[in-house]
Amino acid sequence: MNGDPSGRNPQPANDEVAMGVLNAIQNAVIMVDDDGYIAFANWEAEAFFGASAAYLAKHTIFAYIPFGSPLLTLIEQVRERKAPVNEYRVDLSSPRLGSEKLVDLYVAPVLTNPGSVVVVFQERSMADKIDRQLTHRAAARSVTGLASMLAHEIKNPLSGIRGAAQLLETQVTDEDRGLTRLICEETDRIVSLVDRMEVFSDERPVDRAPVNIHSILDHIKAVAKAGFARNIRISENYDPSLPAVHANRDQLVQVFLNLIKNASEAVNDRPDGEIILTTAYRPGIRISVAGSREKISLPLEFCVIDNGPGVPDDLVPHLFDPFITTKTNGSGLGLALVAKIIGGHGGIVECDRQHNKTIFRVLMPASRNAQADEPFEQGNQGY
Repeated sequence: MNGDPSGRNPQPANDEVAMGVLNAIQNAVIMVDDDGYIAFANWEAEAFFGASAAYLAKHTIFAYIPFGSPLLTLIEQVRERKAPVNEYRVDLSSPRLGSEKLVDLYVAPVLTNPGSVVVVFQERSMADKIDRQLTHRAAARSVTGLASMLAHEIKNPLSGIRGAAQLLETQVTDEDRGLTRLICEETDRIVSLVDRMEVFSDERPVDRAPVNIHSILDHIKAVAKAGFARNIRISENYDPSLPAVHANRDQLVQVFLNLIKNASEAVNDRPDGEIILTTAYRPGIRISVAGSREKISLPLEFCVIDNGPGVPDDLVPHLFDPFITTKTNGSGLGLALVAKIIGGHGGIVECDRQHNKTIFRVLMPASRNAQADEPFEQGNQGY
């Protein structure tokens, strides 16, 4: 009897299996031979270096890694000790690799090829985003409990205070009536703040459907141009072939209205103030779902970009935490609510500063249905 006596289909050759496994890894993996040439690169490595494996094989690692980089030292160290090493938060930024190439490195010897080493790159930018996003969600949960307590312990006494002030207003002189009105106005302001916080305690499931993000952005742009951003230039750079996002339309309107309003306030005093809305498809970003082995792909990228003064560096890691704000009279709840809504949709929201522009980037999963709730016909517009 020919073939496997067990009746199973024969497995591919070992090198074919190994190639399939390495190409399935979400991190860039390369092998550097004893002469420093990049003898192997998986698919992620091709994307990381911006070149095909065949092209990389014609070049040494020195052509891509900056002179004096810790990676070169690690490679030599592994060759000498014949033992693997790890190094975290290594900056590999260069003209060839691009800016903000912060990575974790794992370097190990290839025992079957003396002098060769395997290098695994894990980009820290996305790892940091996910870590911060988990922190944002934990902070939002803490506000949830606080909001529930405030609704009961503060709103009820405030209604009594306001009622007493209204009764006093009918019995005091005109000179003192301003004080009673001040009491009413201040209690109304506190109630409004508590109402905004109560949104965090609403854990009811929301209806979701395939949504065309471009129709949402166009709607918000029209609202902005009719009001708070009437004197600000708003341009778009859309991917017209973008699939629908699985989301609640009203909540996405709330998210992007908040982001665009913040952007307009940032550029309001600049004569060249501009807001740019972009959409793009970015495959390859996946995050794990808590409590399961499932991973969610986040290929849809939506950005709100402004050329304002930007967020102070010390506030960036905490920007989506409750009560953190750069505004004089801000409550610090708007971006926390944005993080809660996007997190509830299984997505990520992040703030970056690049080339004198502030970028609020939202990454979300695509709808399983191919079509959105309505077609988008405006087409791609440059800026």
